[in-house]
Amino acid sequence: MTRPLLDESAIHPAIRQRIAEHHLPVIQQVQTAIAQHAVVVVGLSGNPFVGKARKALAAAGVAHEYIEFGSYFSQWRLRNALKMWTGWPTFPMVFVRGTLVGGADDLRRLIDSGELSTLLKA
Repeated sequence: MTRPLLDESAIHPAIRQRIAEHHLPVIQQVQTAIAQHAVVVVGLSGNPFVGKARKALAAAGVAHEYIEFGSYFSQWRLRNALKMWTGWPTFPMVFVRGTLVGGADDLRRLIDSGELSTLLKA
C-alpha cells in the first residue's frame, strides 16, 4: 500500500526539519504506548465510537491502554497530527501489537471473528 505524500524533493530544505518535528511529542507518546502495551486505543472525550471500542475490549476481557486527546472542542490539532501520521481518518485509532487495526467497527469484526485473540497470542 502506498499513500500519496508530498515528495521530500518538493519541500524547500529550509522547512523540512520543521515539518519532520511538527507535533512530534504527540506522535512519540502514541509510539511509546504502542511499544509498551499489546492494545492501545487513541481517542477523544465524548466520542461514542471511542466508548464503543473500549466497551468491546472490556467485554472481551482485553486489557488496553487508553490515550485521550481532548474533546470535540479541544486539542484538535494534536488529533489531526495523528491522522496525518497514520493515514486513519477517524477516532478511535486502535493498535494491536503495534499494528493499526482501524476503529471501533473494525475492532468489533476482529473480536467477533476471533482474529483479535489470535493477534494477541502471536
